[in-house]
Amino acid sequence: MSKKNLIATLLAGLIAGAALFLAVRKPQAGPVAVGDLAPDFTLPSLDSRTLTLRDYRRQVVILNFWATWCPPCVEEAPSLEAFAEATRGHGVTVIGVSVDQNVDKLREFVSRHRLSFAIVRDPDQALASRFGTYKFPETYMLDRDGKVAEKIIGPIDWQDPRMLSFVHALAGIQDRQGL
Repeated sequence: MSKKNLIATLLAGLIAGAALFLAVRKPQAGPVAVGDLAPDFTLPSLDSRTLTLRDYRRQVVILNFWATWCPPCVEEAPSLEAFAEATRGHGVTVIGVSVDQNVDKLREFVSRHRLSFAIVRDPDQALASRFGTYKFPETYMLDRDGKVAEKIIGPIDWQDPRMLSFVHALAGIQDRQGL
């Protein structure tokens, strides 16, 4: 085999190998968008148990990524707690995903602010990264089928009637006083 033929054969093999690699590799997942199925996860909670998202299928899930060191998150916490209390038992579950690294500071914050909704830990921000979260707080509202119905970047007033109406519609809750 001549040197020219050998180079051509190696080049063809390299191109074929690259094409095969590109054809079989998994595409890099982008950020989770409205309409996407939320990726399932299992994370540790503050009470040393684990929480798995798939256990909340058939419920509307408010998935709030936050941190105790984030001023807008701290500002939003009381409103989110009131929302969680008002919608609990109506097919709506609030899950706070804390990216705090210091579990003791997180526990102290939760106790001081009397947060009663489920809180899981994502200190290495692996789940936040899977969702494409880059700013805190960031909230994903999941419908009963686990699809993202809305994505909110930044703090919001969870007592805003428009927000309550949106979540009520997702959950099939009839508008009632106090919800």
